[in-house]
Amino acid sequence: METLSNEKLKITHWLELTAQLGKIFAQRASQYDHTDSFVKENYDTLKEHHFFSATIPEELGGYGVSHTDMCDMLRTLAQHCGSTALALSMHQHLLAANIWKYRHGKGGEETLRKVATNNLILISTGAGDWLESNGTMEKTEGGYRVTAQKYFASQAPAGHVLVTSAPYHDPEKGWQVLHFPVPMQAEGVSVMDNWYTLGMRGTGSHTVKLENVFVPESAVVLQRPQGEYHPFWNVVLTVAMPLIMSVYVGIAERAAQIAIGKVKSHRKPASPFLIGELNNELTLARVLLKDMISITNNYDFQPDNKNGEAILTRKTLVANACVKTVAKAMEVVGGQSFFRSLELERLFRDVQAGVFHPLAEKDQQQLCGKWILDENSSSN
Repeated sequence: METLSNEKLKITHWLELTAQLGKIFAQRASQYDHTDSFVKENYDTLKEHHFFSATIPEELGGYGVSHTDMCDMLRTLAQHCGSTALALSMHQHLLAANIWKYRHGKGGEETLRKVATNNLILISTGAGDWLESNGTMEKTEGGYRVTAQKYFASQAPAGHVLVTSAPYHDPEKGWQVLHFPVPMQAEGVSVMDNWYTLGMRGTGSHTVKLENVFVPESAVVLQRPQGEYHPFWNVVLTVAMPLIMSVYVGIAERAAQIAIGKVKSHRKPASPFLIGELNNELTLARVLLKDMISITNNYDFQPDNKNGEAILTRKTLVANACVKTVAKAMEVVGGQSFFRSLELERLFRDVQAGVFHPLAEKDQQQLCGKWILDENSSSN
């Protein structure tokens, strides 16, 4: 009989715990969806079990769960409640960017220690901010005053710190984008009740409103030219996209389970062909996700455009394959898939969100195509 090492026992514990909690979350998923409400009870449970500090290195107060294993945990969780998994992935990708910095001697330690010590939840606005960012930022004594509306702020009802940015006109450098955290309890910060959507209704991705919020100069962690692609995006994208896409692969896997289960009890002449089509799409999603996780290599990578291009291209392909998998599952099941009680209807709505994470397909093709052409031009 094989004796498991402490490392394997730790990983097994987290994966088994995720599966156990997922079964509980699955019982609440439809209610959150029907009422457009945040997955609060699920988040309370995740917090109780230290999921928000799981990936933080042990020497900083966390539990040392690898990036690869967190992807697996999110994929598993998404099979039970996509909204819970997606909201959690937004916190995890912010942690992952700081873990990369810490591993490569570029900071991040203070943030990671604070999250581990205080069991904090981080809120991301990366997709909305992107290269241009939005809002106004004016210099004042000791820092800046920021006014903005930050969209798609997942887990806003439960979060403690908003990780965001805003444009600032530097007298010497011109238009810049400054990145900084903002405590959700800071004066001038409020959450707008506007997350009423087609799918992923339980993520609580409301707009966070900043009204003349003071940001200390010491809080600014990055300054970059507005509208230009900064190399650190290659860090963020490379650690974030595998985590986020793991959620959508989990949703696709659940849809496939339902479809195959229905075929077992009621096979039609076309069923084997349709299941074969479904399997092709799901296999494509799984293989490309595995490739994304391999590129991230548990934070052991360099933030170059080659990695950015590889991750962004695979993100588009995975998102499309997941959408096609769930659509094919509905075709396999037929008219019954239209009923909410079967769950496929919710999975179909939730999986649509995958294509909107950065970058959208046309933007991804434009950027990656430019990189490829630039690289080939410089090599000639």
